[in-house]
Amino acid sequence: MDYQQEVEARAAWIAELLHSSGCQGIVLGISGGKDSSIVAALCRRATPKVLGAILPCGSLAKDGSDARHLAEIFAIETTEIDLGPVYLQHLQAIQTACGELTPLAAANLKPRLRMTTLYALAHARGYLVAGTSNRSERVMGYFTKWGDGVSDFNPIADLTVREVLLLGEALGIPDDLLYKPPSAGLWEGQTDEAELGISYAAIDRYLLEGAETVTSAERELIERARRSSEHKRNPIRTFREV
Repeated sequence: MDYQQEVEARAAWIAELLHSSGCQGIVLGISGGKDSSIVAALCRRATPKVLGAILPCGSLAKDGSDARHLAEIFAIETTEIDLGPVYLQHLQAIQTACGELTPLAAANLKPRLRMTTLYALAHARGYLVAGTSNRSERVMGYFTKWGDGVSDFNPIADLTVREVLLLGEALGIPDDLLYKPPSAGLWEGQTDEAELGISYAAIDRYLLEGAETVTSAERELIERARRSSEHKRNPIRTFREV
């Protein structure tokens, strides 16, 4: 794959999508990680009207500074909204009514609050919402249903982590952002790979080179995660087609 050519093709696709939608620009959440940085840079190539939303929700202060650094490099407008107080109030209200949530159920409120915020900003400006999940995450179901799994378009959904990194190099994303340990920022010290129980390198080998290139334990983990998360990738089921 010629990644410089991919950059231009994907930016042109975004520009055409924006034009055909009749919307005025694009909003996305930025955390200073590789995926949101790459999508933000691609969107900025497509249009000057890009809003990067920095949405801390008990996440590390460094994520905010990394996001601002990325925005400065690519001349992206930003807005910052601290969702921490809203999250705690929402969590308390639910737990008062229904009892204590499991740690994962409580953590998943954060990406859903972020996406609610992104769509409110998009509606106010007449913008589209860009998604930032890559293929490796989506195959594993490593995204929150109706949270970071929701968007109007996603320019990297077909790319594995390996391919995303190469696209990021072609875009000129700084190494400290591109190779920052992937984390959803759900709790202190959380990382994607620790939570998944497998490396992205193994997931990418499975997807790009075949099941025989990973261990039997890795293959079983990937295939189990893929089966159990199928509902996240499917459209809403209806009684009849509408």
